[in-house]
Formats: sequence, structure tokens, C-alpha cells
Amino acid sequence: MTQPASHTQFDALTGAYHYQTIARAIKLIDEAGATPLSLDALAAQLHMSPAHFQRVFSGWVGVSPKRYQQYLTLDHAKSLLAKNTPTLTTAHELGLSGSGRLHDLFIRWEAMSPGDYAKRGHGLEIRYGYADSPFGPVLAMATDKGLCGLAFTDLTGRDDAFADMSARWPAADYLEAPDAVEPLIRAAFSGGRTDLHLIGAPFQIKVWEALLHIPEGRITTYSDIAQAIGNPKAVRAVGTAVGRNPISWLIPCHRALRKSGGLGGYHWGLPVKRAMLAWEAARNEVA
Repeated sequence: MTQPASHTQFDALTGAYHYQTIARAIKLIDEAGATPLSLDALAAQLHMSPAHFQRVFSGWVGVSPKRYQQYLTLDHAKSLLAKNTPTLTTAHELGLSGSGRLHDLFIRWEAMSPGDYAKRGHGLEIRYGYADSPFGPVLAMATDKGLCGLAFTDLTGRDDAFADMSARWPAADYLEAPDAVEPLIRAAFSGGRTDLHLIGAPFQIKVWEALLHIPEGRITTYSDIAQAIGNPKAVRAVGTAVGRNPISWLIPCHRALRKSGGLGGYHWGLPVKRAMLAWEAARNEVA
């Protein structure tokens, strides 16, 4: 029987230490507004040498801090929308849910029936645990059918994240079982096979299914999602459903933006969303 990875091994796999450095750098970049920060300036504010800071960036995503800053800008998001973003319909028709290295190919999902959803989780045992990820600490929840919740806790804290997730299925029984969920978290962030158990209302599940068709390194708009699910006037409702996505990252709600190119919201904090989009864009450029 394969033994679970140790906590140290898992940290090395996910690059969690690197993300903490990236998160601090993103905060500094945001505070600087439109003024680019040089490598020396960023490194000094992070109390690191420029060479070491550059190595940390390369270890996490493989591009320079200067190039990474460009991926965090609104102009980059707008350029993706204008030139490099297939509609969901096109992506689906062309089979662009991913290539061999994309998470989407490894996902098999099962949706809860409307009747079961109406029970608010009654009769379900949901196991949960915490671990590190490339985008900070995460809370994972799972049923015997697969991962049903993935929340980033860096900005909210563990208690608030757990209250948020458990309130979605208040009648379920919750069991803390870190050893049971750690392999699911490891698979989620390393491209392994991940079974999902989607627990939501029928309209929400349609929106979440549409999100699964957005390729890594691409973005779409709430209006495109509404069009793809056959309800073009339901843009506001789509935005709400995107925000209620219970399985962040694997169901890539971070790839949904406003039609203007603005980032819109992100349930677990805009710094996490910016980091995800920039990380994916950089990986796709260097791949």
C-alpha cells in the first residue's frame, strides 16, 4: 500500500512557501498601482537579495518578476479577452478542455440530484482537512464519491472558511480526517485524477460544468457562460453561481472575468485569483 506523502514532501510538491513570497509581492505590486516595481525594489521590501528573490519566482512559476507583473495587470486580462480567448462553445466543440498537463482532463464529476440537494446534505458524511497548496493553505472536503469542497483560507482564516463551506450543506455530518483528504488535495494540485462530487442547485451545476470547459491559460466572461448554458439573459445569476463554486481551482471560476476585462470578484480573495491567472498564463507561455 502506498503511504501518504509526509507534510514536508507535500510542501515541496505544492510550493506553498513560494506562494507566501508571491502573495507578499502581489500585495506590494497592488499598493504600487500602475507604477512597476523593479526586481531590486521588490526584493528589498521582502528583505531578500535580488538573486534569491528571482530564484523563488523561477521556482514557483518560471518567469521573471517583471514578466509576472505584466500578467497581473488589467491590460493583460483585456488582451486575453480580445485576442486569445475562445468562447466556451468553441472550446467545447474543439475539445479544448485541456492538454495532457491540464487538470481538467483528470476530472470525473458526479452531480447530486435536485432531491438530494434539497435535503441540505442530510445523510451525507463529509470528511475534511487542511493542507498547503501553491496558492496558500486550503480546506478540502470530500464525500465517498469525491472532492466536494476546496477553499483557500489565507485571507479568511480556517474558522471562517469552514463556516462558509459547512453552511452550504448544514445537515451533513462533518468528520475531521486529514489523512483521508490529503491525497485528494495532492492530486488536485499535481494533475492527478480527481473525482468531484458537485453538491448544488441544478442551475449552479450547469454553470460549474461550463467552467470546466475553459482551458488553462484562457479566460471567459460571465456573459459567455450564460450563452453557453443556453440562458443568455442570466448574466447576474451566472455571476452568483460562479461565486458559489464550492471546488475552487479544479472548477476554474478564477478564469471568469467581467466583459470589460475587469477581474470581478473572487470568493477567496482577489490576490489569490490574480496569482492563479498569472501562474497559468506564465506556465502556458513557457510550456
